[in-house]
Amino acid sequence: METSTVGGTIVRPVRKRRKFPAAFTWLTVTPFAAWAIARVAGLERGSFPTQLMTGTPYIAAGSLIPLMIAAYRRKHAAFAVALLTTAALGFSVLPRAFGTADAIPGRPFRVMTINMLFGKADAATIVGLVREFDPDVLSTQELTPEGVANLDAAGLKTLMPNRVLQDEWSAAGSGLYSKHALHSLPGWTAPPGHNMPGAVVDLPGGDPIEFIDAHPFPPLGRQVDDWNAALAAFPSAAPDKIRVIAGDFNASLDHAALRGLLSRGYKDAADQVGAGLIPTWPANKRVPPIITIDHVLVDQRVGVNEVSVRDVPGTDHRAVLAQLTVP
Repeated sequence: METSTVGGTIVRPVRKRRKFPAAFTWLTVTPFAAWAIARVAGLERGSFPTQLMTGTPYIAAGSLIPLMIAAYRRKHAAFAVALLTTAALGFSVLPRAFGTADAIPGRPFRVMTINMLFGKADAATIVGLVREFDPDVLSTQELTPEGVANLDAAGLKTLMPNRVLQDEWSAAGSGLYSKHALHSLPGWTAPPGHNMPGAVVDLPGGDPIEFIDAHPFPPLGRQVDDWNAALAAFPSAAPDKIRVIAGDFNASLDHAALRGLLSRGYKDAADQVGAGLIPTWPANKRVPPIITIDHVLVDQRVGVNEVSVRDVPGTDHRAVLAQLTVP
């Protein structure tokens, strides 16, 4: 209120801050807090919650919104819960972006894995990546007889003549290729899922390496039980052998089932070097890749120098390339 020079009083209206219902802040905080609890405690159960859990990196970023709302509205209890929520999700997700290369001496060992989408992936591009990256082992999923023929026609037969193949005219086919001597893994019984061949790779300069081509069923509908069973059935790391498991796991690091496998003596190669948030599916779509379900898992004694991903025409998965060192 102020006095006019010509008499009278000027009254300025007081602008009132727009009020929201008291419950509004909690309505924004609670869903994120529940997600954080489910993620940290590994509480996802059933098909739909399991599929939703792959969105955790985006939920972690989104959790900043209720945090700001609670701060702006000065709701101290809600702010505290929102802060704990953001911290829990951040600690679950952010380490994947800040890894560094391992300084572990050993034999160089390069791995490439690609889901070929019913064998439709462009064989020339795959073979071109093999020429460029020079992997010791190529792990393929959804490998069909036509896919085998196309890869060989593009030159893979010359580059990687050793193979353990279980190709089929469906998503079930898989196969391992190597430039070193390769033979089927004795006693290996694949867990529930698509074909998952195992092999022993005679890498020069030391003991051979066990290699498993991973491709569990996706956790859709009733297949979620087989998905859980497959991840639980992969062998634990063993002190008397070096093992690599690579492929399309249909799982992200936000799934308790995959973290359970890692806890049995493995590490995710991409996670180790700060590439764990690079999405691998669905590629070559109008919507860019949004989730990371293709992995290279290695024994804790294996060094990880670099991990990258490449687009391959004709398939909805990106190729994952890992440069490792093994004892």
